[in-house]
Amino acid sequence: MPMKITADNKLKKLIVVGDRVLIRPVKESDRTDSGLYLPPSVQEKEKIQRGFVIKVGPGYPLPLPADEDDVWKGKDDQIKYLPLQAQEGDMAIFLQKGAIEVMYEGQKLFIVPQSSILMLEREEDL
Repeated sequence: MPMKITADNKLKKLIVVGDRVLIRPVKESDRTDSGLYLPPSVQEKEKIQRGFVIKVGPGYPLPLPADEDDVWKGKDDQIKYLPLQAQEGDMAIFLQKGAIEVMYEGQKLFIVPQSSILMLEREEDL
C-alpha cells in the first residue's frame, strides 16, 4: 500500500509549470509495492524510475478563443488548462530519460513531463 506523501512546507514555495510533475524518487527495485514486475528487457532499453508525486503543474495550455473581445479580458480569464492525470501523493513509474534531476534543500527530486510517466498508482479514498 503506497504511503500518502504531500509537499513539505519548504516545497510549498515551488511552482511546477505546464505539463510537468515534481517527483521524489524511492529506492530502485525491479518490482513495485503492489507486485508489478518491471522486466529486465524494459530496464535495459529505458531506465525506469519510480517515486511519489509531490507537486503537479496546471496542465496543457488550451488555445485562446479567436474572439477579439477576449483580448481585453483579464489575464486570469484568458488562460485555460487541460489538467494532468497525476495528482499529489500518487506513486509514479516514469522513464528517467525524459526527467530532469535536481537537488533542492538537500533532496533529490525529478521534474518529469507527463509524457514520460508510464503509470500511476493511486490510493483511492472510498
